Amino acid sequence: MNRIIALLLLVAAVFTLVSCGGSQGGTVTGVEDGVLTVAMECAYEPYNWLQTTDANGAVPVSNVPNMYANGYDVMIAKLICEQNGWDLEIIQSDWDSLVPGVQSRTFDAVIAGQSMTAERSKEVDFAGPYFYATIVCLTTQDSPYASAKGLADLAGGTCTAQLGSIWYDVCLPQITGAVMQPATETTPAMLMALESGTVDFVCTDMPTAQAALIAYPDMVILDFSGTDGDFSFTEEERAENVNIGVSVFKGNKVLFDAINDVLDDMTADDFNDLMAEAIRIQPLSEG
Repeated sequence: MNRIIALLLLVAAVFTLVSCGGSQGGTVTGVEDGVLTVAMECAYEPYNWLQTTDANGAVPVSNVPNMYANGYDVMIAKLICEQNGWDLEIIQSDWDSLVPGVQSRTFDAVIAGQSMTAERSKEVDFAGPYFYATIVCLTTQDSPYASAKGLADLAGGTCTAQLGSIWYDVCLPQITGAVMQPATETTPAMLMALESGTVDFVCTDMPTAQAALIAYPDMVILDFSGTDGDFSFTEEERAENVNIGVSVFKGNKVLFDAINDVLDDMTADDFNDLMAEAIRIQPLSEG
């Protein structure tokens, strides 16, 4: 009987060790197979986009046959993988599916121009930041709002921003007297709403605005940062809403630390230089 009990205890101990080992390995980190699976919209220049060739270091999109992803997010993902010895897999996913995909472990990480908001941080852990972006507005050169010096000057204008973004949920409501139109599904749809005259101005971040000027030279950037007419946040809110991070499964400390080990060695100038390169090579600049 004692031998049977001892054997049972040994089996239980081995099972416990295996279970604990599994929770520290692939089930949680997702990269024990040497592949980091990263999701992004692939429709959010200059952060990420689709193209038909592997030009400029583009990476195949595993769930979109014969298409490749490129952009700032892809560049960052490649750096993370190179320094950790991982292969990179890119998956295209709609904006609203990004956080749920991390939570369900469909993806190991999301690198998609996501702001590190307090609301999102309840659902995922954010490594980074991997970019510091100023929040701005865009209008057209012939708009009566083109000479605006602050948010107060935008009163009465119609506006929109991308669905599920801090631009729409947090920033636009701060413009007293602005007439908010329904949010757009994507950033390209947001820019088209402005270009077509559906709205007078849109809210976005600086890299997106800079990229937009290449495709739409008639647009102008309204940057109120550093003035009394800027969007109003506490220092904590501003950090949450301006900084861009990499989201991973909540509690996945191994992956979180591995990503931060790479990003912590990069400076704001490194990020800005890489973003400038992404803006330079984006498909919109070719047309």
